Amino acid sequence: MSLRKFVQISAAAACAALLALPAAAQQKQQQGVVRSTHGSWSIICDTPGGATSEQCALMQNVVAEDRPEVGLSVVVLRTADKSAEILRVLAPLGVLLPNGLGLNVDGKDIGRAYFVRCFQDGCYAEVILEEPLLGTLKSGKSATFIVFQTPEEGVGIPVDLEGFSAGFAALP
Repeated sequence: MSLRKFVQISAAAACAALLALPAAAQQKQQQGVVRSTHGSWSIICDTPGGATSEQCALMQNVVAEDRPEVGLSVVVLRTADKSAEILRVLAPLGVLLPNGLGLNVDGKDIGRAYFVRCFQDGCYAEVILEEPLLGTLKSGKSATFIVFQTPEEGVGIPVDLEGFSAGFAALP
């Protein structure tokens, strides 16, 4: 998959996705009810304030093996209109924003996603989850998300893809 495909997301789609689940709602989502577990992934559901229906996300929280202070929340969710799935990654404050978030799956460089917004809980990078990225994640064994603290220093954070495919299939 090309870098272009990984980072290809329109500004309108990014804004719509952020508005669909603001930071306060996402924090609440993370505190929701675990509906099921699929390998290293959990489906977490909650009804945000003002919402008429429950929202669910496939989620995994991870930390860098050599830097326990650097962690990520990796979230897959469907848009409210069910027209698209979004891969949203919450990185800690202090990451170098212009370098974006790198992704490597099973030793293969996939590309970078750019950070779209920062809140008090961290900075968000997100992409519309389309083929072939979805297929790569479903068939992969492990992913490494890379955040940069300086232009030269990337911190790789491993994400176990065991259960991703089953969790994605079970996502309401």
